[in-house]
Parts: sequence; C-alpha cells; structure tokens
Amino acid sequence: MSTTRPDEPVVVVGAGLAGLSCAVALHDAGIPVQVYEASDGIGGRVRTDHVDGFLLDRGFQVALTAYPEMHRQLDMPALDLQAFEPGALVWRNGKGSVVGDPFRRPTTTLSTVTAPIGSLFDKARIGLLRRRLRSVHPARLLQGDDTSTRAALSDAGFSDTIIERFFRPLVGGIQLDPDLTDSRRIFDIIFRMLADGDSAVPAAGMQAIPQQLADRLPAGAIHLDSPVSATTPTSITIDGSTIAASTVVVATEGPAASELLDIAPVESKSVGAVYFTAPEAPITEKYVVLDGTGRGPVLNVAVMSNVASTYAPAGSHLVVAAAPGHDGPTIETDARAQLRGWWGPQVDAWEHLATYRIAHGQPRQRPPFDPKRRVRLDDGRFVCGDHRDTASIQGAMYSGRRCGLAIAAEIGQTGIHG
Repeated sequence: MSTTRPDEPVVVVGAGLAGLSCAVALHDAGIPVQVYEASDGIGGRVRTDHVDGFLLDRGFQVALTAYPEMHRQLDMPALDLQAFEPGALVWRNGKGSVVGDPFRRPTTTLSTVTAPIGSLFDKARIGLLRRRLRSVHPARLLQGDDTSTRAALSDAGFSDTIIERFFRPLVGGIQLDPDLTDSRRIFDIIFRMLADGDSAVPAAGMQAIPQQLADRLPAGAIHLDSPVSATTPTSITIDGSTIAASTVVVATEGPAASELLDIAPVESKSVGAVYFTAPEAPITEKYVVLDGTGRGPVLNVAVMSNVASTYAPAGSHLVVAAAPGHDGPTIETDARAQLRGWWGPQVDAWEHLATYRIAHGQPRQRPPFDPKRRVRLDDGRFVCGDHRDTASIQGAMYSGRRCGLAIAAEIGQTGIHG
C-alpha cells in the first residue's frame, strides 16, 4: 500500500550524486521534489575546493568514462573531460616503469613486458583477464560465485609479486581496498570499465558532475545547511521543525543513512589525500603513479596539472598523494617522506596545500556481495546511495535514478522508463 501524500513534494535527504540523480528523475517525471543537504554545497563526497587558483577534489577521484550512467544522465562533452593515459607508472627501486594498455597504446608493449611487476605469464594473464571480462555483459559480472579480490586473482594464476606490486596499489587506490578483501565482483566491474574507457577528470573539477545534475532542478529545489535529524515516511525534522513530504528518500552516505533509517550499519573504508604544489612536476606523463614497493602508506600519486592544466595556475604543478586506510594526523609527514624517497630533495620544496581525511570514502562491499538492494523499505521510506548498489560513481547515480523511478511508479505516473 502506498504511503505517499501527493499534495506534498517528495523530499530527498542528501544532495550527493544519488540524491541529485533521484531528484532529477522525479523532476523529469513531473513530480515536485525538494532536496535538503546538511553541508554548505552539493556533491556529497564528490566536491572540489578552489584554493589559490588550484582545483582540489576532496580526495583523489577520477571518473571512468565507460560508466553507462554517466552517459545516460550527463552531458559528457560539456564536462570537458581530461583523460589520464591508460595504464600506470609503477614506481620501484628509484624509477618508474610504464605498465600500459598495449591494445590501445601499442607503443607501451615493450615497457609493459619488461616492467618489474611480475613474470611474463602474469602479464599474459592480464590480457586474458581483460578479454574474459570484456566478453560478457557487465551485469553478469555481478552474478555467480563470489570471493575476495585477492583470492580471485590468486585463483586466476597471478603471482604474489604482481598482486602486491600492481593490483594492490591499483585496486587500493580506486576501491580503497589495499588488502583486497572486498568482493571480486566489484573488482571485475572496475577492471572492465578501465579496459572499456578512460579515467578522467572534468576540466572544472569533479564537482562539475553533481553540478550538472543540480542545474537540471528548478531554482529553490535544493536547500543547503539543512541537516535532517529524523525522518518518517511522510516528513523530515530539521532544527526541531517538521517538514511534510509525499514521500521521503534518504540519499546520504551509508553511515548517516543507517542512523536516519535504523537499518543495518554500513561499514566504511577511509582514505587520506594530501595536495602539494610544486614548481616543477616530478614526472611529465599523464599516468597515475603506483607504489610498487608495497611499503606505502601512499598507494598512488598523480600530477593533476599534467592531466588537466586547469587544476593549477600557470607556472605551478599540483600533486596529489592518496593513502587508502590512512586518515590519521601524520599523513602529510608520512606522504612527504615517502615521496622524498621516490623523487629526492625536490619534494622538500613542495608547498602543502591541503589534506583531506575522509572517514567514509566508500562503503565496504565484502563477499558475498549482492548489488541492487531494494530502495523501498517496509515502512514506506526510500533509500538510495552507493551502499545500495556498487561503491562507485556509477553505483550512486544508478541507485538514485532507479529510486526516483520507483517512487514515480508508486505515485502512479505514466511514461516512466528505466
């Protein structure tokens, strides 16, 4: 039975990617919607700060252009995406080795074959893995037997050497899972997306993605600095005042959703990110640099100004170091010490711009992992977010859109297609 009150708007709690995607789907269906956001800006975890002419994404983030939901919901050309080179620069023993994608960059074949990340059999298995994952529909990769990413890689014949020197920093950076304990299903999807498209950032910073969604909503539909303390199926509470709703959607990050909805706790994966400005770039390539030593705590580094010149003022370079699982007080010191070991005393001259300590970078998704969790709760409230689908931009946007469509169907709208 529907608990909706059609005379009131749908209220969405949270203006991150899921909440905005939900709100846009409702607005496009002709359903009035209001969004309430606790912070001072839209985007949730996908935000960009402007500091002295630099663009600082809140944590090292990239968009995978193969995500289908981005193409469905966004004007991709308007994002002016700036792409990393496919592959990575693995740093070990004082030098970087290019591990490229020979299928897209044939000139990287020799460097990939000779890179000290594993045996020739390991590298051949990467090609086999790529072919296997691209041979089936992505939805099928989220089905079947499940195990941890590390176990899946071992079962596929990869050596401990390539797991530690290549997969651990790669997956640890993207999925914030340096121990490779999360579901192999998530790894399979991400690796498939890496093979199908580019890793990129919008020229205006990652917040350009949620900004596009917000711009599709009517003026006055988003209310910032509005922390919601309680919800019912037909109301929310802010600063002791009750706001009526036809339906309530909780689209916050997982831990906050658990508290507002009294649902099972969502386990967090933390991450720290340190930004430096450098007078000279330590590398000239557009690769993500992976820690091939296994010592960390920084697993990957990017010179953002090499990838997108808009991220730094003329004559300066922007370096970001990401340390999944390390969001403590010593992260800046630890990161600088590690990078000094890579690139020498020039690192001492780098100016520290900002440090982000993100307690909930992503929801943990351990095996057995079942995506596409229901968006409608038994009491009539709705919930969406990357903790209800896959821990990714794709998962957040898809979860929000399918939530909006489910509400539209319940309210009785017609002509809505998923």
